[in-house]
Amino acid sequence: MATLTVRGLDEETRSRLRVRAARNGRSMEAEVRAILRDALSAPAEAYGLGSRMHARFAGIEPGDLPLPSRDDAPRAAVFDE
Repeated sequence: MATLTVRGLDEETRSRLRVRAARNGRSMEAEVRAILRDALSAPAEAYGLGSRMHARFAGIEPGDLPLPSRDDAPRAAVFDE
């Protein structure tokens, strides 16, 4: 079994870890093992946002979406002060 040392842990984080461990009836070391196990056992997302968007709209053909009228000439934006 491997040993891991965490240096420079601030007092607030250590205190919160201690409280969390006590609440769960574990030692701080056992609590850290549980946190790491839970964090690393979650499946990684197979797709990022762009891939999910592409998959969602992949079946839409270009002619399926109505385009707005392009009759107006381009104009500069006006910002109220």
